[in-house]
Amino acid sequence: MVRSRSELRALDKLLQNILTPPVLFFLLGIIATLVRSDLEIPRPITRALSLYLLFSIGMHGGAELSASGMGVETLTLLGAAVLLASVVPLLVFPIVRKRLNRVDAAGLAATYGSISAVTFVTAVGFLNEHGTPFSGAIVAAMALMESPAIVIGVVMGQSRAGDGTDAPWRDLLRDAFLNGTVILLLGSLVIGFLGGDQGWERVKPFAYEPFYGVLCLFLLDMGLAAGRRLSGLRESGAFLILFGLLAPPIQACLAIALGLVLGFQPGDILLLAVLGGSASYIAVPAALRIALPAANPGIYVPLALAVTFPFNITVGIPLYDLIIRTFTS
Repeated sequence: MVRSRSELRALDKLLQNILTPPVLFFLLGIIATLVRSDLEIPRPITRALSLYLLFSIGMHGGAELSASGMGVETLTLLGAAVLLASVVPLLVFPIVRKRLNRVDAAGLAATYGSISAVTFVTAVGFLNEHGTPFSGAIVAAMALMESPAIVIGVVMGQSRAGDGTDAPWRDLLRDAFLNGTVILLLGSLVIGFLGGDQGWERVKPFAYEPFYGVLCLFLLDMGLAAGRRLSGLRESGAFLILFGLLAPPIQACLAIALGLVLGFQPGDILLLAVLGGSASYIAVPAALRIALPAANPGIYVPLALAVTFPFNITVGIPLYDLIIRTFTS
């Protein structure tokens, strides 16, 4: 009986975490699209919301990194993040290769090996709401995790492709390492690091207090975008849709195991799990347009945006948190 009560409390907490304003606004966006509402957030505003969230996370992470310093734990966390981003596409490729051609399998491997900044932002909001601390190093880790999977996926896709997919490596590396998300995030991180606690206190009223409300509006727009992508799932087939649902928790559990073995704090483990279990629908499509134009975006974009992303922010984040607390409490 004690065990069942504990399980009921865990389930109740999971449901409470799902029914939070950011998640509900995301679901509202999907519903608005399904009922064909004219609700729309202008693109410039969406861009501004995105820039604000990245700026806020970078500044906060830089200040935290300044307080903790560049010690062994920080370098270990960065190394673990890069390792995870390099291993995941190598695991995904042979699985999806059974149903897809080499180029499309490589595109999907790059998608699921890279990360979703929006999912990370949502997880940061989750941690802030629950008062769970995390280190600034994980913010730097997020920026480092975007690129390895892109490079590995392109290499696998171009190998024996023979279909004109070769692209200048200069363009590929520029898109992978110098895209706007990485530049703003790393730039804000460095500025926050140099400013330290004093600099953070000066920008905190703008960079921290409005964060949760901005996140709600941003996820409303993401819900609208995800709803518009639902029709694209028809060509994916049951196997790939199932993959889009099962890959996140499996990859996240791999990250959780890595974080537990290395002794990271719970907040960092959760964010590492979210990064490991997410899929890119911004950076990777931009890179693949250059490096693997033969890869079908009708496969990897809808799966990442309309299957994996909704799963992670509604069920994945609280589920991963529950797993971590089970092993660390």
